[in-house]
Amino acid sequence: MHLDLMPEDDFVLHLVTIHCENIKSTFDELILFEPHFPVSATGLKFEKVQDATTSISHCRCLSRKPEAICSDVRQEAETAMEESSSSLSLKDRVAIVTGGSRGIGRAIAIHLHSLGARVALNYASNSTQADLLASELNASYTPEHPRAVAIKADVSDPEQVKPLFDRAEQEFGSKIHILVNCAGVMDQKYPTLANTTIEDWDTTFNINTKGSFLCCREAANRLTREGGGRIIMISTSLVGSLLPGYAAYVASKAAVEAMTKILAKELKGTRITANCVAPGPVATELFFAGKTEETIKRFADACPLGRLGEPKDIAGIVGFLSSDAGEWTNGQVIRVNGGVVV
Repeated sequence: MHLDLMPEDDFVLHLVTIHCENIKSTFDELILFEPHFPVSATGLKFEKVQDATTSISHCRCLSRKPEAICSDVRQEAETAMEESSSSLSLKDRVAIVTGGSRGIGRAIAIHLHSLGARVALNYASNSTQADLLASELNASYTPEHPRAVAIKADVSDPEQVKPLFDRAEQEFGSKIHILVNCAGVMDQKYPTLANTTIEDWDTTFNINTKGSFLCCREAANRLTREGGGRIIMISTSLVGSLLPGYAAYVASKAAVEAMTKILAKELKGTRITANCVAPGPVATELFFAGKTEETIKRFADACPLGRLGEPKDIAGIVGFLSSDAGEWTNGQVIRVNGGVVV
């Protein structure tokens, strides 16, 4: 936000309050002092230059016309609202969401679709839920121009990952803009490391780590270089809490976090960003499986907000990272857990 301060003989104190429910970052107060004082705004400070004009705005602040200040500030706020809305839009961008038929993946697919994206819903075996979701997302569109399609692929199989991307491009007639890798498994026996079998260890790493690698590699070579390229890996906040019984799962996700950070640096010059979103306890089939009511309650009580997360809590962060507004966030692991792990 900018204010051009023009030197006047009799500047007086003005208080401008900006009300804007849709922009959380908008200044709550803007205070203009006499020209020889610094100009301050909530959360920001600007120093006055020698000619008593400082480049903070396009509006002219005259002491005798505070209503003009309010009008110009209101106009700037409205412009910021429009820019904020457009920066979150995914209109006509193409997203692949692996594990997109259930749980967190399903919520992410729905949210990206609501922002305007065309979505490829990947599933591994059972097509029923994926087909149903695709049908629901396409309800308002003609069959000739679908906005969602269900695509079967085992992300741990290199022979199936490339066709997943091929099919998404063919269905939507466009390069892929966004990959959200949400496919994952967890050993629902929650064994200690000493009791983890080689078979269970390999299964966890094949899907969670190898699958992430294969999808990341394909995306790094296939996503558009024209802006809007986003790679988002779903990890876990357990990497930060290191609870017993999750050795294989946490190790598989920690590897993904390290890989994603390196990938973000390797993609320099491509205009593609790479980040991890690491949920805490979220009320999904995967989370509930194998847990007692007492264990589930303990997880909920551990959260400062007093509840388990919901899939939509994760979807909003992924939507932001997928958009133009999230471009400056790159190579990061964002732990989304309500304060369970800080």
